[in-house]
Amino acid sequence: MERKLASRPSSELKDETPLGAKTLRADARRNRDKLIEVAAEAFANHGTAASLEDIARRAGVGVGTLYRHFPTREHLVEVVYRHEVEALCNAAEELSHERTPDQALEEWMHRFVGYIATKRGMADSLRILLNSNSQLFADSYGMVPIALRGLIERAVADGSIRADVDSTDVLHALSGTYSMPNSPEWRDRSRRLVRLLMDGLRWGAPKTQVPQGT
Repeated sequence: MERKLASRPSSELKDETPLGAKTLRADARRNRDKLIEVAAEAFANHGTAASLEDIARRAGVGVGTLYRHFPTREHLVEVVYRHEVEALCNAAEELSHERTPDQALEEWMHRFVGYIATKRGMADSLRILLNSNSQLFADSYGMVPIALRGLIERAVADGSIRADVDSTDVLHALSGTYSMPNSPEWRDRSRRLVRLLMDGLRWGAPKTQVPQGT
């Protein structure tokens, strides 16, 4: 049975892991990274119903290993949330090198939907962290808007999206997926929203305008 997890301030949780992230052996680091990866998927798919024992099993480790790295559910949620924000922001730079500016923006927006799915699944624990005055949200505040603004500025400069785009408006539209009803078609609806947004962003862009006389 999953042990009862007490809610404690983030400042207490950060130093509880016996092996700090910077001093982990290679095998311990692999276990920790796998637990974070599996937990993110579990929270996205099952929300608060995600079992820590099942997360440990799917990561190929014992539940005792999970608790050594993450003594409470809130500790695991905090680490997963930080990881998801960092991965989303890093993706903006990576995609910019791999794809055209508008394609990079579109793919990043689809990844944002995945980030929102994980965040929705961790909502209850995130509220506990918020109420405990966690530093988590202060540390990550502004990172996602900055990443999106960079993608939009490159696409505007490239002429592949319209020039009057406000990145804050786009972020508000994307963030609306968080409050959509939690139905089986939530992901499909969110992907359709991304496609609609991209159609609107490309409409009237210099590269998409039809030359006169054709």
